[in-house]
Amino acid sequence: MLKCRKCPTASSLMEFLLLVFRDTQELQLLHFWFFLGIYLAALLGNGLVITTIACDQHLHTPMYFFLLNLSVLNLGCISTTVPKSMASSLWDTWAISYAGCAAQVFLYFFSATAEFSCLTIMAYDRYVSICKPLHYGTLLGSRACVHMAAAAWATGFLNAVLHTANTFSLPLCKGNALDQFFCELLQILKLSCSDSYLREFGLLLVCISVTLISFVFIVVSYVQIFRAVLRIPSEQGRHKAFSTCLPHLLVVSLFVSTGTYTYLKPPSISSPSLNLVVSILYSVVPPAVNPLIYSMRNQELKDALRKLMAGWFSKAINCSSSAHH
Repeated sequence: MLKCRKCPTASSLMEFLLLVFRDTQELQLLHFWFFLGIYLAALLGNGLVITTIACDQHLHTPMYFFLLNLSVLNLGCISTTVPKSMASSLWDTWAISYAGCAAQVFLYFFSATAEFSCLTIMAYDRYVSICKPLHYGTLLGSRACVHMAAAAWATGFLNAVLHTANTFSLPLCKGNALDQFFCELLQILKLSCSDSYLREFGLLLVCISVTLISFVFIVVSYVQIFRAVLRIPSEQGRHKAFSTCLPHLLVVSLFVSTGTYTYLKPPSISSPSLNLVVSILYSVVPPAVNPLIYSMRNQELKDALRKLMAGWFSKAINCSSSAHH
């Protein structure tokens, strides 16, 4: 076993280097424009969802309350990693400070954990709504919804504190280069020079186990939901139920499959390009596509968005005509 008495701890490093896009100028520019497009799409999509739900009284229901929380967390998740990565490509500066790296790890774990907790709660909301509609008002009253949302955020905070404190207390002796576009926890663990990194892997395994248990809960909930939906006599009722459930299931599947693959894949199939693609799929793509997935089949949300946009345009036209007069 390697002795590490002279190995620096993470806190003794001044900075880390994010080197995944450093090789060619063309790749840097492609990365910048690609990430800019995704980031603007995430800002626009999630911003519209948040504004629409906040402004439309008809959407002040538990399902949309949790969707609003999910959109806020989506913005937090993508804003933690993408702006810094775009700035690195644009200005050719690949260093990130120790404090900045720790902040990225903390904020990413906080957002991702709270996001998945929120997705689990949303599955419970759909289950109660469709399978136990008579108890919906009791089980998902306003106070219960606030408590569940607070629990999701608190879970994210606790998980982020545990991982960040544990990771940045490890002794490091393998340089400061991270082969990723953000401070990914697995990349930092590769710099560790002792067996103490096994503590963090233990924490990760616990986290993954809890995630998979939550995923099983979501799948079981949806099995019950689909059985109940298929018994609905009217085609319109079935369509409405499926339109609120299928997008949620798609979002959960994308989140869990890419995240689980990242942390459980065998080293033999690991490569920098594959790691990059998977990390983009689990950390950058979901916040951008979630609003599209949820609004594409949700007629209530689309109608509320059209109403909001029409109100904005009418106000703009009124203001313009008043200015001319």
